[in-house]
Amino acid sequence: MSTPHDAMWEKLNLDLDAHAGLLQVLGKFYGDIYMSQTGRLKGMEYLDFVLSEVHGLRIKELQDAKAQGKKVIGTFCVFVPEEIVLAADGVQVGLCAGAEAGKDAAEKVLPRNTCALIKSFVGFKLSRLCPFIESCDLVVGETTCDGKKKAYEIFADYAPVYVMEIPQMKNACDRELWRAEVLRFKDKVEEVTGKSIMAPRLREAIRLVNDRRKVLQRLNRLRAASPVPISGRDALLINQISFYDDPVRFTEKIGHLCDELEEQVNSGKGIVPKETPRLMLSGCPMAVPNWKLPYVIESSGAVIIGEESCIGTRNIRDLVDESGESLDDLLNAIVDRYMRIDCACFTPNMERMDNIVSMARDLKADGVIHYGLSFCQPYAIEAFKVEKALKAADIPMLSIETDYSMEDVEQLKTRVEAFVEMVR
Repeated sequence: MSTPHDAMWEKLNLDLDAHAGLLQVLGKFYGDIYMSQTGRLKGMEYLDFVLSEVHGLRIKELQDAKAQGKKVIGTFCVFVPEEIVLAADGVQVGLCAGAEAGKDAAEKVLPRNTCALIKSFVGFKLSRLCPFIESCDLVVGETTCDGKKKAYEIFADYAPVYVMEIPQMKNACDRELWRAEVLRFKDKVEEVTGKSIMAPRLREAIRLVNDRRKVLQRLNRLRAASPVPISGRDALLINQISFYDDPVRFTEKIGHLCDELEEQVNSGKGIVPKETPRLMLSGCPMAVPNWKLPYVIESSGAVIIGEESCIGTRNIRDLVDESGESLDDLLNAIVDRYMRIDCACFTPNMERMDNIVSMARDLKADGVIHYGLSFCQPYAIEAFKVEKALKAADIPMLSIETDYSMEDVEQLKTRVEAFVEMVR
């Protein structure tokens, strides 16, 4: 069946038949997991629309921006400072993929025991399935794990790739390394966009991104209410779409949704009964359309009240200081803010343990489910320390390792149901 976007997708060199199959599967998956919910907020209609047009109208917006001379920069990680891209009048979009589509193509160039997220974004490129990747003037990688670091070498054969070096520790010398990387990235963005980054534009960009973080922080505060006013699935979708949507429009729309949420909280209304077990997710990021585990959890008698992940609090917890006057002041503020990210790539990483325990207590979580992608060594190894920290705080934890396939759904459901009964 033809669509209004076929000519655009063909121009982007997508495999139209394979892409149509992907959209069909995605639509059914979304309907089963999201549209089957009852009592959803009216504000979620905007998110439903964005997801339905994520490869359509949003891609057209990117093409229109490119026609006006703007550059599109794609990223895989929350370490890449969006403020710098926006200050150069660029557009930044997230590229991580959460589906098995393209897996066969990826396994021709990657080991099979590579994590699903890496195989997904490489497979999407090789199979010509992702219009976001094909829209990018530059793709920015980072050295948060060995798998990604080496995969970017292969990816660079098919797209313009730039890699940022992420420090592995947080000593003074590591901050200097990171500052040098931020300045190097600024130079690269200026080269690609042809625009010089000046203090007023950077300050404006910092405020814009901070505003988006603030509205998502507000969402998280409202989710802490009892009864819980929004499902974890819907909250995850909001955070996922924040990486794709226009930041000004997104912030406005989520602000309206939070107004609606606040009315729900003030009137004592919830998406589930008050006695429903409250669980927190921790660990690896969940890229669109990786909704499997949240669906399993919320169809097993629990509700998700927070995510300690890159698509969650790790991305929005800290703001960039806006008070700097000079360009150097503002760049240093960006350096300091991004160094506070507590990714599992760091060693030691007690900062993350403290944040998980604090978050679980603040949200009054009955338990934590630690989620790791198969073959993701940093988070799999760190799960042991997370469990130890939570045990000391008398908070139960279930560790789950899985990938993007649906083969283990029943096994996961059995384990999650047993955990829910235990914390109940």
